Amino acid sequence: MKVLVATEKPFAPVAVEGIRAEVEKAGAELVLLEKYTDRSQLLEAVADADALIVRSDKVTADVFDAARNLKIVVRAGAGYDNIDLQAATAHGVVVENTPGQNSNAVAELALGMMVMAARNMYDGTSGTELKGKRLGIQAFGQVGRNVARIASGFGMEVSAVDPFCPADVMVAAGVRPVKDVPELYINSEVVSINIPATPETVRSIGYDLITSMPKKAILVNTARKEVIDEEGLMRALADRSDIKYMSDIRPDCAEELLEKFPGRVFFTPKKMGAQTAEANINAGIAAARQCIAFLRDGIDRFRVN
Repeated sequence: MKVLVATEKPFAPVAVEGIRAEVEKAGAELVLLEKYTDRSQLLEAVADADALIVRSDKVTADVFDAARNLKIVVRAGAGYDNIDLQAATAHGVVVENTPGQNSNAVAELALGMMVMAARNMYDGTSGTELKGKRLGIQAFGQVGRNVARIASGFGMEVSAVDPFCPADVMVAAGVRPVKDVPELYINSEVVSINIPATPETVRSIGYDLITSMPKKAILVNTARKEVIDEEGLMRALADRSDIKYMSDIRPDCAEELLEKFPGRVFFTPKKMGAQTAEANINAGIAAARQCIAFLRDGIDRFRVN
């Protein structure tokens, strides 16, 4: 068995060693392709691999065409929109993600952005506190649940909406379920967006939702930039001078937003939700274990295609 780790942005060395230990313990061979600069390097390396572990690397039809022995691809992280699921299925390849491994890191970043926005970007002026504020969580998956856990420590009043999560799960976590997305936005002074980018969610958050939020609203997006209607966001910020938008995904119109609404928008230099040492290690080792579990025992618990 050959497991290829192909990462333009490599795992931390300690994560690589953990991956190696899992792979070699199972009697498999680990091959590393790090910081590759040309697509052809990936296509050559994957040719005889049985399993492939990636981060944000694009795994499209050309990869599956080149990978004669490939049986499984694991994306070390929750999102998997960098992998062509249709091509994978056509080639008989299982695709998995590693849900929950970086969820605490993303949640901590979301709360950090809330604090930053509430304190006026630390510009020296008086801000507000999060205690007592109404927080709405859009999607109550692993990240949403961690956001709720941390927010409760701040003394926030937490609500959530998620059509795929039973209401009793939210109640057990001390969270008030709401019936739909419009209700969440209307009643939340702070909203944390944690939804995936799907045909149903792309550009689903726009002018009407954003401007329905209460005065001095804060919108935090640590999900995907595609879920935001950027034109609608621009209009909402122009019409509502009290709204702030924080994200670790730079929108296409980032420079225009920063110029027009200084002190009210913030974007990290790159997507940073999972950029912690702990998340890096957890996701990498989980990916290795999932590859081995599938190759050895056919276990595909985290299959997404």
